[in-house]
Parts: sequence; structure tokens; C-alpha cells
Amino acid sequence: MKNFNAHRLCVAPMMEWTDRHCRVFLRALTKRTLLYTEMVHCGAVLHGDVERHLGHDAVEHPVALQLGGSSPRDLAAASRIGEAFGYDEINLNIGCPSERVSAGRFGACLMAEPELVRDAVGAMIEAVGIPVTVKSRTGIDDRDSYEALSGFVETVAQSGCRTFIIHARKALLSGLSPKQNREIPPLNYDYVTRIKADFPDLEIVVNGGLQSIGDALAQLEALDGAMIGRAAYHDPWILRDADRLVFGAANGPATRHAVVEDMQPYIESQLMAGVPLSRITRHMLGLFNGVPGARAWRRYLSENACRNGSGAETVRAAAALVAAPPAETGEMLTPRGGQPAPLNR
Repeated sequence: MKNFNAHRLCVAPMMEWTDRHCRVFLRALTKRTLLYTEMVHCGAVLHGDVERHLGHDAVEHPVALQLGGSSPRDLAAASRIGEAFGYDEINLNIGCPSERVSAGRFGACLMAEPELVRDAVGAMIEAVGIPVTVKSRTGIDDRDSYEALSGFVETVAQSGCRTFIIHARKALLSGLSPKQNREIPPLNYDYVTRIKADFPDLEIVVNGGLQSIGDALAQLEALDGAMIGRAAYHDPWILRDADRLVFGAANGPATRHAVVEDMQPYIESQLMAGVPLSRITRHMLGLFNGVPGARAWRRYLSENACRNGSGAETVRAAAALVAAPPAETGEMLTPRGGQPAPLNR
């Protein structure tokens, strides 16, 4: 992960969503897309159940660990542990806008302290031999000018950080919930493309508002990478074409039913380890979105995966409620200046 191709497409870190089971499921759809953990506070890594917070399956790679915190010493120590657990990258969260996170002096509020972020990232880089990256907003509250964003990037880059993932919205640190902060502040892609133009030697990845692989490809005309968030969680089938369209590699699974079959060995191994089936299947509910039978799939899993003794056959039974088409197609891409045309298979 030393070139700009590493971040061409990523799935965003999402609290309570991108856990280890979710990431294994997404990996059944795309082999190349970079996946991220949920944000883990460095204190939880240093003083909590580290296996619960950092444990992951080998199939998840490439996978990055996202940390939260503000102490350079603690972040460096947590980064070393993350590297020892085999993560391919350590990412520092400078984008979470929740009031609880701000009260703990980490997340988006640190955009007001670029020198502290620089020192923290520098300590992390010194501590590990894998890439250290930063994920931020375009600004916070009234510190939302392009000059403020540019100054933040310039200062933090002094640490040696070469990759910045920028959510193309500012964050309002009081008065809005995290959900509202993803929706109410307007998207400002122009700031992100200007950062790339002004810092051509940095790898700049955009996040926010991207709903499809087509949206990501449009951003890649000017930027080094694109990060899709909730759209990939709610409708994961959009990732099926990612490897071919974004990375020029082999296409993803032929059908959604093939994904269900690919997940069976993992589900069985986790059940043997005592993991309830519902912890895995809750991430799979969107697999059949948009096709006849999707509601029956969701209902069957929701009603049965939580039952005592439910096993992998429950997932197969749910999938059997969805008729398997002779061939499945991905999204429609619109060529520049033309009408939507189906992707070649």
C-alpha cells in the first residue's frame, strides 16, 4: 500500500456497522476495495479487550484500523499494537462530529488544533512501518474557509503524512447529531479538488455523498481516491463491479446467491466460536435490495437469525425465497455526453 492506487476505492469506517463480520461480507463482493474498521479509541486499545477491538479475519485484507484520540504518546502506542495485529494502515479520525467525541477532545474538533494533529500523526508514523493516514472534514463551525482547510493540510503534512481522506462537508460541533452532520452541511467537492491541485504530491481521497461506483469514477478524474459509506452498506451489490471498473481486475461474484454460498464457511466457523448468527446476518440484509424477493429475504433473516440454535442453513433458506435470475447486472453508468448503457459482462 505504498502507491496512490491503494485508496482508489474505499468503504468508509462506520460506527456499529463496519465490524469484522461486515468486512468479511463486503470482501465477498470486492477483493481490491480498501476496508476500514469502526473508529476505536486508543484508550480502548491500550486498556480494554484488545482482541475484541482489533481481532479480524485474514480474508479482510487490505484493511485499515481507524483510531481516535489526541495524545501523541497513546496514539503511537495504539498504532504499534494495530500494526502487530496485522493491519495494513492506521488512520486517525479527525472527522467525527459528535458532542461526546468532542468532549473527549478527539474527532473533528481537532481541526482547530492542527499542530497537535501534526505531532500525533508524526508520533504514529515514527512508531510503525505501515502507512498512517488522516480522515477529516473540510472544516468545523466558522473555521470553514478554504484557507483554513489548506492550512490544516499543510501543517499536518509536516508530520510526513501523505494521504488525506476528506469528507466534503464541514462539521457543526454543537446543535446537530452525527446523522444531521452527514446530511445538513452542504457538500463541497470543490474544496477537495482544490486541495489536490495545491498539494499534488499528496494522496487526496474524497468521502461524502457518493452513492455508486459511477460516482466514485467521476471523482477519480481529479482525485486519487473515493470513499463510499452508507450506500455500500445499504446496497452492497454496488461493490460487485468495483474490482473490474476501478482496479482493472476480475469482476466480482456472478450472483447474489453466490455471495451467500461464499459466506457459508465463515458463518459456520463463527457459529462454532459462539458468535450469534444475527451478528453476521444483520450486515447482509441489503444484499438483495432492488430485486423481487428482497423483502422476504430480510424478513426471514430478521425473524429467524436471532433464534437459539439458528445455523448457516437459515441463511440458505432465506436466500431460497429469492428467485435466482439467469444473470445479474450491476449498476448503469452514464457515459459522458450519452445515455445510460448497461455494463458489459
